[in-house]
Amino acid sequence: MAAVIGAGVFWWVVTPPPVDETGRGLPQTADPALIARGKVIADLGDCVACHTSHDGTPMAGGRPLETPFGVLYSTNITPDAKTGVGGYSFGAFDRTMRKGVTADGTHMYPAMPYPSYAKMTPDDMYALYAYLMKGVAPVANPNKPSEIGFPFNLRWSLAFWNLVFLDTHPFVADAAKDETWNRGAYLVQGLGHCGACHTPRGIGFQEVAMSEKGMNGAKFVSGAKVEEWNAINLRNLWTVKDTVELLKTGQNRYATVSGSMTEVIHNSTQNFSEGDLVAIATYLKSLPSDRPSEGPPQAVDTDVPEAMFTTRGGLAYAQFCADCHRLNGAGVAKVFPPLAGNPTVDAKDPSTLVHITLTGWKTAETQAYTRVFTMPGFARLEDQEIADILSFVRTSWGNTGAPVSPAEVKAARRTLDPKVDSSKFETPRIANLLAEQNATQLVRGMRLNTETHTLLPKNVGNVLNCTSCHLNGGTVADGSPYVGVSAFFPSYAPRAGREITLEDRINGCFLRSMNGKPLAKDGDDMKAMVAYFDWMKRETKPGDKVEGRGVGKISQTIKPDPENGQQVYATQCAVCHGKSGEGLKDAQGKVVYPPLWGDESFNIGAGMARTYTAAAFVKRNMPIGFHERFPLGQGGLSDQEAVDVAEYFSHMPRPDFPGKVNDWPKDKKPADARY
Repeated sequence: MAAVIGAGVFWWVVTPPPVDETGRGLPQTADPALIARGKVIADLGDCVACHTSHDGTPMAGGRPLETPFGVLYSTNITPDAKTGVGGYSFGAFDRTMRKGVTADGTHMYPAMPYPSYAKMTPDDMYALYAYLMKGVAPVANPNKPSEIGFPFNLRWSLAFWNLVFLDTHPFVADAAKDETWNRGAYLVQGLGHCGACHTPRGIGFQEVAMSEKGMNGAKFVSGAKVEEWNAINLRNLWTVKDTVELLKTGQNRYATVSGSMTEVIHNSTQNFSEGDLVAIATYLKSLPSDRPSEGPPQAVDTDVPEAMFTTRGGLAYAQFCADCHRLNGAGVAKVFPPLAGNPTVDAKDPSTLVHITLTGWKTAETQAYTRVFTMPGFARLEDQEIADILSFVRTSWGNTGAPVSPAEVKAARRTLDPKVDSSKFETPRIANLLAEQNATQLVRGMRLNTETHTLLPKNVGNVLNCTSCHLNGGTVADGSPYVGVSAFFPSYAPRAGREITLEDRINGCFLRSMNGKPLAKDGDDMKAMVAYFDWMKRETKPGDKVEGRGVGKISQTIKPDPENGQQVYATQCAVCHGKSGEGLKDAQGKVVYPPLWGDESFNIGAGMARTYTAAAFVKRNMPIGFHERFPLGQGGLSDQEAVDVAEYFSHMPRPDFPGKVNDWPKDKKPADARY
């Protein structure tokens, strides 16, 4: 459970190695079994994570590693004789790994977790040495000098650090514990060097505890802050099964990994044997903590909090977060993490939560989950807005975290310097509804758009909400936003052959998209929806051009390939909308994402039932979580892919709309219309 800073920093000048006091030299012939075992050791130690630069050759070094004292660069640990470790005897390698002293006597910084590697068995160390020398291809890549300022650049002073803080004794099994527990303790304390990130550091930047024993043993893997990330408390965190699942797949029912832990999962722990995963989880589960003995509750609070619609943080969450994490905070299984009962959300230190919100996040790519989902950065929001959202999240659904202040967000922003989206579309802030005199009516209108099929069951004949198409409460560019729309009503509609009002247009959606019944035009719900639209009008006047209005266009010269569309659907859409277009429901049977065909889908009279209209929407808005574009990471398919998948799903069976016969009283029916 390492993070970037804890996965190893080698910096040496290759000179003739000292005498190999171990008596073990490099095998003259490569023993496949020994090298294979060494590869397992390298995975357990996550060597590749730090010793590989971005887009660089594995193990060739060059990755920058931030420390409180400056930047270190990981070094080349391939067996290249001049720039790597090819000139190292096993004795020199062993001393480097256990004592942090290189072949020429240079001391390494303890960002390289040699205090943890000191616990390795001689056989494991030798297997790792054999693998690096015989199982890794040599790469000529000169090492970069560190960027550590005075006086910390005086490496000789690290000899005193070792004298005070380094324990070179190998791991000793606890006779009172079983083999599984001891194996887990060995991996967590040693090769896995989990404490390098998850244990607090002392005044000398030393881990205050290297195991669960001793005066500070209760602080071992109890959580720490690393590079603006909060490495969470691992003690008695989850059940053994839950921890194994997280280490194997990058996610479980409570959380999804973030930050450098995604690399740890991808490069390291997903490759562990089942036995080693169980051992690690068993050991961590045994460590006493201030949590209840069974860890987080088995069933978290998934009611929609009252504060969702009465506070700025709640309304901002409903706008910017609910499409992925849901109004009940439950997230989407195997896609987007839950916020209810999530240890990162509920941690005493909100650093990781602030970091993710500002800069974004990606799931770990694993054999279990090959599709990577992303969360965009929300640095476009103001510090106060982010603080409001995170404070709401940390105090809802049973979470007990303290509120986040704007000052904390500002400080993190200054440190992280995140990129800010500069798109022209100005996203209205739904939280501002609370400042209006008719706030109650406006919030009701917003909720009718967000929870349409729940609040208006007599008017919705399928399971759609208005926001199934009008994303984020109708505030997303090219997602048919409501911004400015009411300024264009009443207007003449060529398709209908008459002038229609905003109320007519709203009821058209209930009939055509939702296969339902119209609202009473003089009823409170219709008035609330119109008020919400009027609030979204802002300064728009009839005839104005509204940036991002509608769903854009896509060329009708592109010829659809429905067979390829079926493949695109399977790889990009099915995870949310079902393998057979049936949609996605949660464990309670509530709809998360709507079906794209079938009896509960949008009906044949909806615009999305037309190939090129659907393609334009898909091109700009689907899939969500595909990259880091504000606000939903949406879009990313090519024009051809969008047309192909639109042709595929739009022509599937769905409810009819008898009123279609009156759609074209004057004009010719479009070529891609389904009737």
